[in-house]
Amino acid sequence: MAIEWNASLSVGIEEIDNQHKELFRQINHLIHACHQGRGVETVGEVLSFLDSYVRLHFQTEENLMRQYGFPEFQAHCLQHQEFMANLAEVRRRFSEEGPGVHIVVITNRILAGWLNTHIRRSDKIFGAHVESLKKAQ
Repeated sequence: MAIEWNASLSVGIEEIDNQHKELFRQINHLIHACHQGRGVETVGEVLSFLDSYVRLHFQTEENLMRQYGFPEFQAHCLQHQEFMANLAEVRRRFSEEGPGVHIVVITNRILAGWLNTHIRRSDKIFGAHVESLKKAQ
C-alpha cells in the first residue's frame, strides 16, 4: 500500500516539504520493490538511500530549528533518533529475512506511519513557529 504526500502534510518550508516528498517517494519505491519480490539489491539500495537521506533531512530540519530558536528542539531531536532506530530495525529484519511482504508490512507500520504522524504532529508545529516569526518581522 503506497503512501501519498499531499498538501495537508506541508509544513510551509519548501526545502523541508521537498525532502518529505522525496522520503515518501523512496518509501513507496521500497514498498513496491518488496511487493514485486525484486531482489535483495533493490530493497537494500532503497534502505541504504533512506538511511543517508534521512540523516540529511534530519540535519536540515535541526539546523533550521536552531536558526529559528525552536523551543521544542530537544524533544524533536529525540523523535528523529526514534525514527533512525526504527529504520535500523527495518534494515535488520531485511538482512535476516530478505525482501517480501513482511518488509512491506513493517515498512508501512514503522516508517510510513511514523513519518506521517511525525509530520502532522511535530513538523507542522515547527512550520507554524517559523511562520509566526516571519509574520512578526
